[in-house]
Amino acid sequence: MNLRMEPTRIAELLSPFLDQSDDGRLTTNDLQHISTYIDILLRWNARMNLTAIRSKEEIVTRHFGESFFAARHLFPRISLNTSVPLADIGSGAGFPGIPIKLWAPEIALTLIESNQKKATFLREVVRVLKLTNVNIENARAETFPPATFNVVTVRAVERFADVLPAAARLLAESGRLALLIASSQLAAAHSLSTGMSWDQPIPIPGSRSRIVLVGRQHR
Repeated sequence: MNLRMEPTRIAELLSPFLDQSDDGRLTTNDLQHISTYIDILLRWNARMNLTAIRSKEEIVTRHFGESFFAARHLFPRISLNTSVPLADIGSGAGFPGIPIKLWAPEIALTLIESNQKKATFLREVVRVLKLTNVNIENARAETFPPATFNVVTVRAVERFADVLPAAARLLAESGRLALLIASSQLAAAHSLSTGMSWDQPIPIPGSRSRIVLVGRQHR
């Protein structure tokens, strides 16, 4: 029997990626959404390649945990006063874009996914979770006009050398680019992007090599 994950267990698994000041930021409804999301992901994953991870608990820690860790550094506990346009490039199974939307519902989220089947999956998740102000684009990042978004996120994409300049191009002045990458990609990130000033990389809890790297655009 395919039992759904209990919200309390999801909260336990996510706790290393948050801190005490984040208590209450993820509501019971958010945790229910995560449980539903996992069920949809595993059901679709049986017929298309969305994630190599099959364990529900590992999906929580590897996908949701990493995404929420990035979210809390991008959007601290204080609620946003305006709708910040955020693009998630190569969104795939929806990470980190959809968890960031759960964390900061005020953002205007655009999920950019060139694979049509994956874009269809993303539409299903957004529909079932009843998320609003989410735009799913079955396109490549290179096709968007420049300086469109205040925040751009990139995680687990192919063609990293091509995607990174395209991601930086989408940033408005003083916009932020958040990369969820391996530490071995740090030098490439610095060399491939121009006009960016980078914060110190932040190690992701429970990982030997994964980091969050945030840069700011200066035109």
